[in-house]
Amino acid sequence: MSEGGEEERAGGGAEILAFAAEARTRPEPAPPTAAPPHRRDVAFDRRELSEILRVYGRMVAAGEWRDYAIDHMKDKAVFSVFRRTAEVPLYRIEKEPALARRQGAYSIVAPGGYVMKRGHDLAQVLRVVDRKPKLVDA
Repeated sequence: MSEGGEEERAGGGAEILAFAAEARTRPEPAPPTAAPPHRRDVAFDRRELSEILRVYGRMVAAGEWRDYAIDHMKDKAVFSVFRRTAEVPLYRIEKEPALARRQGAYSIVAPGGYVMKRGHDLAQVLRVVDRKPKLVDA
């Protein structure tokens, strides 16, 4: 029984050597010619972020908002506003460039998914949630 086992081991080694020799003679695959396309996320630019943060700062000073989160996704950018950190967002300010020609790229969304305002101009859309300070008679 030991002789048969030796023959199997010897035969297995020859097959491995033949496979290795064949692998050395194969041509190497060509390197890719073009890099894969880079995924670009939608983001708020500096002007848009400045307008949003101006309103956010005013609402924080009034004590109505306390926290925010910014999400950049493949199809839209979202600025979420929270009254408290552990809650669902009070409002979501969304930028969806795919809707820019139709309804407008900017929208304000309430917690239930209700779109409060949509438009082409971010400043005009933000007026829905921006409460100006009122003059109080003394």
